[in-house]
Amino acid sequence: MNPIAFNIFGLDIAWYGVFIATGMMVAVILAGFTSKLKDLDYDELLNIAMISFPIAIIGARAYYVIFEFSQYKDNLIDVFNIREGGLAIHGGIIFGMAAAIIYTRYRKENFLEFVDVAAPSIIIAQAIGRWGNFFNSEAHGGPVTKAFISKFPNFIQKGMLIDGTYYHPTFLYESIWNVLIGLLLIYLLTKTLKKGTVFFSYIGLYSIGRFFIEGLRTDSLMLGGIRVAQLISLTGVALWIIFLVISYKKRDLHY
Repeated sequence: MNPIAFNIFGLDIAWYGVFIATGMMVAVILAGFTSKLKDLDYDELLNIAMISFPIAIIGARAYYVIFEFSQYKDNLIDVFNIREGGLAIHGGIIFGMAAAIIYTRYRKENFLEFVDVAAPSIIIAQAIGRWGNFFNSEAHGGPVTKAFISKFPNFIQKGMLIDGTYYHPTFLYESIWNVLIGLLLIYLLTKTLKKGTVFFSYIGLYSIGRFFIEGLRTDSLMLGGIRVAQLISLTGVALWIIFLVISYKKRDLHY
């Protein structure tokens, strides 16, 4: 696949950036709808997003570089080149949520209320962003047969034919999984649930899908012999379960 979407005044614009920007725009529009479901201040939600998003991008890059530092140690300037990929969503989530916690505490707002409403936007943005991996020919799985890949649309087949070999379109699996989670989270927002339920359901459900999809990938970040994303995913599922057990035995959590 050609990773370049178009050229403006001699500057190549990568599909990777196009899909990240598109995901962000869709997330903002969707947040306008979800904030109404909970009668939450949309302007304040946008303030949180404007602060958290750039921090999330920095975190996603830093997370990736830490585990793949051998690629950059001879040319450190490449650390800042994200046009060809190299963003780890777990780093983005961790840094973005940390920024949101700090901001909401400073503003004396309830963190869980805002991330509940933001959760569908975050997961849908992830679903869209995954298509940047497709155009970069990355985040795919192991080899598959032509008979297997023939079940997918032609453009997926062509994109997954890399150096003469067909590969699992794991980016597509995760994108579809994320959309399904997003729809479920929107449904949950229409129900009366404890604060934080929607957000932690996002963490838990995304982690379940990511754990199994990560097992198919060939480019996993590794910690020794362990796939880092699978380790983080197990942690995410555990946090989800712990939250549900604690919050539904006690009164609302306030954070």
